[in-house]
Amino acid sequence: MLTLLIVASISTGFLVTQETRDFRIAKNLDIFFSLFRELNTFYVDEIDPDKLIKSGLDNMLKTLDPYTVYYPESESDDFTFMTTGKYGGIGSLVRNNGDYTIISEVYKDFPADKAGIKAGDLLKKVDGVSLKGFTTDKVSEKLKGKPGTDISLTIERNGKEIEYQLKREKISMPPVPYYGMIDSKTGYIRFTSFTQNCIADVKNALVKLKEDNAQQVILDLRGNPGGLLTEAVEIVNLFVPQGSEIVSTKGKVKQFDEDFKTTKEAVDDKIPLALIINRGSASASEIVAGAIQDLDRGIIVGQRSYGKGLVQVTRPLSYNTQLKVTTAKYYIPSGRCIQARDFSHPNEDGSVGMIPDSLISSFKTKNGRIVKDGGGIAPDFEIIPEPLSQISTELYLRNFIFDYATEYYWSHPDIKSIGQFSYSDKDYADFKSFLVKRKFSYRTVTEESFNDLITSAKKEKYYDIHKDLFDSLEKDLEHDLNQDLTLFKKEITELIEDEIVGRYFYEGGAISWTLNKDEQVLKAIELLNNKTQYNSILNGKGGSTLITREPENRKVKKAVADKFINQEPV
Repeated sequence: MLTLLIVASISTGFLVTQETRDFRIAKNLDIFFSLFRELNTFYVDEIDPDKLIKSGLDNMLKTLDPYTVYYPESESDDFTFMTTGKYGGIGSLVRNNGDYTIISEVYKDFPADKAGIKAGDLLKKVDGVSLKGFTTDKVSEKLKGKPGTDISLTIERNGKEIEYQLKREKISMPPVPYYGMIDSKTGYIRFTSFTQNCIADVKNALVKLKEDNAQQVILDLRGNPGGLLTEAVEIVNLFVPQGSEIVSTKGKVKQFDEDFKTTKEAVDDKIPLALIINRGSASASEIVAGAIQDLDRGIIVGQRSYGKGLVQVTRPLSYNTQLKVTTAKYYIPSGRCIQARDFSHPNEDGSVGMIPDSLISSFKTKNGRIVKDGGGIAPDFEIIPEPLSQISTELYLRNFIFDYATEYYWSHPDIKSIGQFSYSDKDYADFKSFLVKRKFSYRTVTEESFNDLITSAKKEKYYDIHKDLFDSLEKDLEHDLNQDLTLFKKEITELIEDEIVGRYFYEGGAISWTLNKDEQVLKAIELLNNKTQYNSILNGKGGSTLITREPENRKVKKAVADKFINQEPV
């Protein structure tokens, strides 16, 4: 009898809780509808229903996590591009440049490239419509369209307007923009996105490298933001045997929980393997790196990864809208989840912190190495990059290097192979002259901080009392442009060379150019060549940290720059 009462109490409590929850949902939806109706009726100006609701939905979802996102019908192309890497357009990247939009990169063998459009060209008109004042997303809307449709572009180059007639195509961004042999035995694969069927490109690269006698392989995942989980499993399957557990997902809806194992024979489950990751390696990239590490199949070089251990699925909504919603966490072979941010316990201001040390647990790899959850994938050999100097950052982000590369390209038309290109001291002197002509100047962070100090001193009426001291300190802190250009010549030259090579030989050529100067790649080669150290790391007896400036390849630098330069694929 007592047991029945307890069961009845539990059941009744559950029903009350569920009914209370259902009532709260219905109540708040009714409040939302009532509020919107009152705004629409009484607000002083006309409201845009689509814009208002979109803002409301976006801000609501922001309280959950950054990955749960609403896509209106107007953004269906963006959603398709994110999951497939495909869209209808001309095959280029554009960004704002004052009143007009400029072509910042051209993709090889697509309509813009075949027509002769180049990076640095200013977009003036599309189908006769002036683009003056258009934002990059508005220009993107104009340039994208159904494959096979015609489009007319008017561009300005070296002060002259040129008109081009193009036909849009299905643009498919290659997930492997470059692969090749670095030396007689080391193959390299640059892998940038986990889009549909990316496995075919990675597998093809691996097979071709083995045909070229690759005896060890580097898989570069730097800046790869992830994508489809199933593709991550396929990528790992290239290097591990059939039947290996790679990842499992666990969420609220238990019937959606799933274990993912490899289903095919590996291409090569013995070849020495090094993966390179950085802070931009996230999600599916971390599944690949984490599984390789947990299974002790290869070594990890670089920086700690982003720490995204959450799974999203897309749910169709009414009127051709979609919701990308976080449904589960994923767990790699050792049993750990590498999610770094605790979205379930936000601060009062809505911000979230990292998983606290008290909640971080230790796990073991196949060989018994200790690995931890709650903070991304920690590399076996960590290389901490030293940030670029202030002057290099200013030159890159303010497009002085970009504009100089445009001038260089048009004044050096005879470069037909990477082997023909070299950047001399005379070229660097020309760059200095270019900066003088363009009246380049900048303020260091120290100078900006000193200005803030002067402002505060004036407010507090200390400035006049100590004016001589402030004047003397200002003179001592003032930077010398020529001195900075000499002091940081090496890193500035690398940025210039990288941009110039990309103009002639596209993204693949630019990646190839940087490999022999890339600290992380060189360290990966060194570890692969030293089989004793390589095996020692896999057995838990190796690993280290090297502090160095990392001359990252073009794709990685652009990912950093995109935080400041709004760019759109078209």
